[in-house]
Amino acid sequence: MTNLDVDPQELLCTEAAGAGAQLLAPREVPLGGPRAMTVRRTLPQRRRSLIGAWCFVDHYGPDLVSESGGMTVARHPHTGLATVSLLFTGGIAHRDSAGHDAIVKPGEVNLMIAGRGISHQEFSTPGTTLLHGVQLWYALPDATRHMAPAFEHHAPEPVLGEGTELRVHLGSLAGVTSPVETFTPPLLAAEALLRPGARLELELDPGLEHGVLLDSGDLTLDGAPVPVDHLAYLPVGQGSVVLEAGLSPVRLLLIGGEPLGEQIVMWWNFVGRTHEEVVAYRAAWQAEIEAEPAAAPVGGTYADGAPYPRFGPYPPDQPAPLPAPPLPTVQLRPRG
Repeated sequence: MTNLDVDPQELLCTEAAGAGAQLLAPREVPLGGPRAMTVRRTLPQRRRSLIGAWCFVDHYGPDLVSESGGMTVARHPHTGLATVSLLFTGGIAHRDSAGHDAIVKPGEVNLMIAGRGISHQEFSTPGTTLLHGVQLWYALPDATRHMAPAFEHHAPEPVLGEGTELRVHLGSLAGVTSPVETFTPPLLAAEALLRPGARLELELDPGLEHGVLLDSGDLTLDGAPVPVDHLAYLPVGQGSVVLEAGLSPVRLLLIGGEPLGEQIVMWWNFVGRTHEEVVAYRAAWQAEIEAEPAAAPVGGTYADGAPYPRFGPYPPDQPAPLPAPPLPTVQLRPRG
């Protein structure tokens, strides 16, 4: 998914949600166009840029495709990050410049490693009537951010409890370890379902910071309520969490990660380390889609080892790519 928010106004809600927890309120962001599909963004926020390496959380639906237009995101670029696509209902067709074609399905995970550069598109499948899910990004550490693009798909087996169901998409939780390689410090992504009145106690790695995104239902976290669509942040040092459903069933996403420990510069769909890197990524993309002129790198290779074209090649019979928005008139600042 691309970030089409051209005027971000980041808000933070800091009321407590259990011992040491902090609630991050969502803000609505249209994905563009007159019939724009709207997402609820809980990360990044002004005072909470990262949870581990997680740097972006968009939550959408359930939306009738006939009314929202569904997912219609044409080809766009990424660098220095990975995208994680999770669906609750519907289907999304993914195609990228590394040659991967895949359908995102409910209960499964698609991970795309952008590395030194990739471009991709995402469209709701023709049979989708109700679209509902989450897309997340995490920043790659400096050690792997210049790697070649990669893609993985995983369909985890559910871990069943008394009125609970847990799927571990990335990382380790409840005695289950996902086989998906993330190329980053320890990372976690898991989906949990709780029937009314059910209780789920999970041991957490205290070396990670965590976030609990409530998709639906009546949830308390360590005895305190969490509003729907909010992300409850848990700092490093928490060794367990108790999740309880009230009168309505709960669906939630638990993410976590070891603090990245690096400053990143994130703008549009690029993650870099300096203002100048992001400017160069934008210029390369605009030149490749013939939106703005720019010279190809000498010798056909960029300074970071990426081959030319950085974001291609791509089949010519696909929808037109998205041009990058204008750069801000101020220096992009690192965060972390």
